[in-house]
Amino acid sequence: MTRAQRIVVIGAGGRGRDAYGRWIVEHPERAHLIAVSDVSAPRREALAAEAGGAAQYGDWRDVVADLHALRADGVVIAVPDALHVDVAIAVADAGVPFLLEKPAAPSLPELERLARHAAAASSRLAVGHVLRFTPFWRTVKRIVDSGAIGRPMTLEVRENIGFWHFAHSYVRGNWRSAEHAGAMVLTKTSHDLDLIRWIAGAPPESVYSIGELSWFREENAPPGAPRFCLDGCPVADSCPFFAPRYYVDALAEVSGHPVHLLGADTSPSGRLAALRTGDYGRCVYRSDNDVADHQQTTMMFPGGLTATLTASAFTAENTRNVAITGSAGQLTGHMESGEVVVDLFSPTATLPDDLPPAVHELQLKPPMGHERHTLRVVMPNADLGDHAGHAGGDAGLMAEFVDALGAGTVGEGELSFATALDSHLMAFAAEESRLTGRPIDFAAWSSSLRILQNAEGDPSS
Repeated sequence: MTRAQRIVVIGAGGRGRDAYGRWIVEHPERAHLIAVSDVSAPRREALAAEAGGAAQYGDWRDVVADLHALRADGVVIAVPDALHVDVAIAVADAGVPFLLEKPAAPSLPELERLARHAAAASSRLAVGHVLRFTPFWRTVKRIVDSGAIGRPMTLEVRENIGFWHFAHSYVRGNWRSAEHAGAMVLTKTSHDLDLIRWIAGAPPESVYSIGELSWFREENAPPGAPRFCLDGCPVADSCPFFAPRYYVDALAEVSGHPVHLLGADTSPSGRLAALRTGDYGRCVYRSDNDVADHQQTTMMFPGGLTATLTASAFTAENTRNVAITGSAGQLTGHMESGEVVVDLFSPTATLPDDLPPAVHELQLKPPMGHERHTLRVVMPNADLGDHAGHAGGDAGLMAEFVDALGAGTVGEGELSFATALDSHLMAFAAEESRLTGRPIDFAAWSSSLRILQNAEGDPSS
């Protein structure tokens, strides 16, 4: 790269500001944030100020019209999900490469519209599946691809959403409605489905899913619970989801995501004022949410590999676990800690040499004497912990995107639109299966949509 890339961010909410925008601001030698667009003046002003005075636009159409005047090298699209396709098509028509936050589209018709337009416009488009770019998941992928554990037989991913995170995003927040944002299996676990597809190396043959919205419902509200937590809730002291305990007390030292979503005033009094009548202060049992709060999806892949994805709101951690069994070994991992444990059944088996940086410990496990390797994958300093960062994936994706802008390769390899299509289709198939109670023949189902025929890139990458 010969110069810093000039980037426009459209959407300055939690993702646009705290993940992508922050990375640009913190890497001035690699990228410059030249313009910010958001309907909220406080949000766009805050990010523009962090960037040292970037241009500001209230309407995304206005900044798209100015992309060439701004001499933009690339665009990051992080608007609400329902706007993804409209904004993406406009940027594609402007001929500027862009990174589109996941999910690429909230529904099958919208995904088909985007795919058709992207192919016709030869768009240079990447989708924000950030977990592929974490050191943790790259380590898992490299070990599986090396053949160290033999032929993969089972693959289990557990998405621990976190009780507080689910209440924030999927009961009170932007992703609470399947009609307006999409099903939980799409909006939350498309990352996990992308990982499963990536590790498997092929699309599934069949998909079956079960789950429902069981707990965050009106009939489970404690007696006397008001519509808003601050309206005299009788169980305020014991309710795990009492809004002030989370936004005012637990996050007292946090002024960014997710607190800034309450409003511009993040002082204790400002937070309380926002919670009295705002979405994030609603009783979790008296909201207008309708997405599943737990769901399990099973998939069969060519060659006999079976995969299971479990997503649950009812977890203490906000992280992911993985377990893969193979004909010659097994692998387990915990994303937040970075720990990957590999048992190699043959005493002569070895791990590949070209793994991401890790602290490595080798143990002999009795009584069989096979080798157990414990790796602690080194996480980058850019990780932002519980509320952002994705274990370094946000930073990894932005670095990859900016490098691709400089090289003119956005839309190729792991940044190609085609790499994201299967995981989106797997999510839509899973939701159809959950709602109908029947398994989905994925090959026949997806081919009938004719959505992959003109997508650029290699869908198997």
